[in-house]
Amino acid sequence: MDSIENLEKRIAVIEERNRRVEAEKAWETSVMRTLSLSAATYIIAGIFMQSVHLSYPWLNAFVPTLGYYLSTRSLPFVKRWWMRRRNK
Repeated sequence: MDSIENLEKRIAVIEERNRRVEAEKAWETSVMRTLSLSAATYIIAGIFMQSVHLSYPWLNAFVPTLGYYLSTRSLPFVKRWWMRRRNK
């Protein structure tokens, strides 16, 4: 009886870990994460560009922000391509 209870506890621990891992995986690919990091990138780039007295710092801050955003949208395609080639 003791071993069945031990197995049930171990299974419960594994299931909880799996839920946590799935939630973290969902966050990594979420639109909310991409938009949050894009906003942070824009603000940091804008502050930096303003502090070094570049012309139109807030307009120019869109360049790294757009680069980040496009990389997050295109990398899943690159990853799938790479995995297909690797698994041949």
